[in-house]
Amino acid sequence: MDLEMVMQELEALGKERTKKIYQSNGAHEPLFGVATGAMKPLFRKIKRNQPLAEELYATGNYDAMYFAGMIADPKVMTEKDFERWIDRAYFYMLSDYVVAVTLAETDVAQEVADRWIASDIELKMSAGWSCYCWLLGNRPDGEFSEEKIAAMLDLVASTIHDAPERTKYAMNNFIYTVGVSYLPLHEKAVTIAKEVGPVEVNDNNNKTKFLNASVNLQKAIDKEQLGFKRKYVRC
Repeated sequence: MDLEMVMQELEALGKERTKKIYQSNGAHEPLFGVATGAMKPLFRKIKRNQPLAEELYATGNYDAMYFAGMIADPKVMTEKDFERWIDRAYFYMLSDYVVAVTLAETDVAQEVADRWIASDIELKMSAGWSCYCWLLGNRPDGEFSEEKIAAMLDLVASTIHDAPERTKYAMNNFIYTVGVSYLPLHEKAVTIAKEVGPVEVNDNNNKTKFLNASVNLQKAIDKEQLGFKRKYVRC
């Protein structure tokens, strides 16, 4: 299938209700409003196709950009490719659920994520922290430096309350993910979560809410979910 055919298929799958939901979360035109699940039959037809993924991502259409992440081939993507993708990710569903997820399937994931975390650019920081969440929730604990992850927890504890809004979400999720999926630092994550306490954030509609990694960690403990690892990062 070529770009035009895929765009036609995506447009046919679009729903106005889904489009409005995406827009309420930060998406803007152009977009069709295609539910993620509705894309799966199309993915099974195409599978991995990096050249087509690049064409789709370049359209600026949210649904096409999201689908690009589904068919992308991380093994052939370079650091420059990821920098280009993150620069075009204009809201968190692209930065955290397309770019960060795809990056998490590469050998350069930690190096790139480290660079983004240190960037002071909201969505790059969010993608960097989110990438670590995808990594920790999928890869064996032995692939990570305990000292490094501990230092990252300390960084979250000292900066999360003053971080940009979307970065707060990703940092809060990092505490939770370490506590659930990275057993060497489970106790430290529990302690950090309690120290951090509720984190105030504003959503896209400027409504205030509070994130609380400590409460969510306790729920995971109660459900005996410690040590959870996803079999796959992407669908």
